[in-house]
Amino acid sequence: MQQPLAYRMRPQQISEVVGQQDLVGPGKIINRMVKAKTLSSMILYGPPGTGKTSIASAIAGSTKYAFRMLNAATDSKKDLQIVAEEAKMSGTVVLLLDEIHRLDKTKQDFLLPLLESGSIILIGATTENPYININPAIRSRTAIFQVHPLTSADIKVAVKRALTDKKRGLGARKIELADDALELLTTSTNGDLRSALNALELAANSTDADDDGVIHLTTADIEECVQKKLLSADKNGDAHYDVVSAFQKSIRGSDTNAALHYAARLIEAGDLNSLTRRLMVIAYEDIGLANPALCARTVTAVQAVDKLGLPEGRIPLSDIIIELCISPKSNSGINAIDAAISDVKKGNYGEIPPYLKDAHYSGAKKLGHGIDYQYPHDFANDWVKQQYLPDKLKNAEYYQPKTNGKYEAAFAQQYYRIQNAQRGN
Repeated sequence: MQQPLAYRMRPQQISEVVGQQDLVGPGKIINRMVKAKTLSSMILYGPPGTGKTSIASAIAGSTKYAFRMLNAATDSKKDLQIVAEEAKMSGTVVLLLDEIHRLDKTKQDFLLPLLESGSIILIGATTENPYININPAIRSRTAIFQVHPLTSADIKVAVKRALTDKKRGLGARKIELADDALELLTTSTNGDLRSALNALELAANSTDADDDGVIHLTTADIEECVQKKLLSADKNGDAHYDVVSAFQKSIRGSDTNAALHYAARLIEAGDLNSLTRRLMVIAYEDIGLANPALCARTVTAVQAVDKLGLPEGRIPLSDIIIELCISPKSNSGINAIDAAISDVKKGNYGEIPPYLKDAHYSGAKKLGHGIDYQYPHDFANDWVKQQYLPDKLKNAEYYQPKTNGKYEAAFAQQYYRIQNAQRGN
């Protein structure tokens, strides 16, 4: 029986791993371990299909160690003993132990001395937070690395490799994958490469070849196999950007139902990355100083979505979208920085006042730097009238407060009080 495509395409070398370049890229920690052949036991945690098994397989292939896979929940202590015996004979075995958070005490007690001696290099894989769900005795003997959902670009690399690899992949068959079908395949599986490769293989095996022996895989074929419609991306990407644009404009316009509708399109298209990134942009661009606490809550919600994935991630998404829609709005922050950037781009800036220049080096005072600077904390209310802008811009006002929210209304009052005092009004 032929093994599944995702199994066959597992990396055999570290250089073949897609994604997780912060761990396996040139000069990064796991890559350095492999090159130095000084492996340490580790725990990889993150969502399904993000490369935990691939990294373990690649480590074993790159170091030429024997590689074995067990499951902490279903395999017995006897299975561990077999691996231990093999390690005695061959020297070192790389053991991928899936669902390591379900390792019971009997198996753990058997493993610990083997980890201490280095005869087994343990690579634990889990979708659970190891700092909460894994026994401290195991944690203390392993390095802990988090893996993240793959980007669509990462998945695209792996899919194209599977289509051209004649030995392990589908390269021995004539398969043509339409561009929009490739786009759907790489964006609809929420960063899960295994699901993408499974869908590709199912599509290839269930589609008849034409008279020339070519299997043409269309968007419709991929939609059937991934059970998602191509909602947010078309051949040129226009539809994707239209949905993201409509999503932001709906929140900016305080239309809760429209915002939820466009969010649903992005969720169903599997494009969590665009959705969560856009939420943070919206929070700071459109709500901003009218409700700064909501900006912070948006970042927290995005982190929760990243940890949860789908389908549970839809819950914090919905909560934060509704709150963003209903919140008072202010774009004074983005307007202020853009006005300042505009001046700088036009070359509209002058000399920094000498008393503001760095004076933390020998000879600074000879240049007049730092002399006559007035330290605000030495004065009542921690403020003193003093010019900070260059002479050329001393009357510039980039920030134009809005008063839609209570916070910025109070902020505006303080801002104008300081401005008036600064100008002697």
